[in-house]
Amino acid sequence: MNIEQHMKFWLDGAAHDLEAAESLFNASKFDWSLFLGHLVLEKALKAVYVRDNENEIPPRTHNLVKLAEATNLKIDEETKLFLDEITYFNLEVRYPDYKSEFYKKCSYSFCEEKLVRIKDFLQWIKKDILLNQL
Repeated sequence: MNIEQHMKFWLDGAAHDLEAAESLFNASKFDWSLFLGHLVLEKALKAVYVRDNENEIPPRTHNLVKLAEATNLKIDEETKLFLDEITYFNLEVRYPDYKSEFYKKCSYSFCEEKLVRIKDFLQWIKKDILLNQL
């Protein structure tokens, strides 16, 4: 797979997961919607990783901050905090110790706010990709 195909693989996966996240949001499955929101950003960041690391296979990590730091993206501390928060959505849905507290936190407004930010970050990544095409 060349770099463009590899990046497309990750971006297509992100788009698919975003559709599923929105469907889950509309079905009031807010915790799982945010879990998929995490995957949206993970896959988008892996597309940038491929671009910035000469088509290297992205690391098998769910840590969005580590992924972002392994790219040439310019992210500030506020963005790192956001990515760190979204990373926890991956853990909080899957593990019983975290799940109950996370489920209580996942109101309509909480999820809506996070999904808006996830979509905005995805658009920022896509814009970066377009501006910095190979």
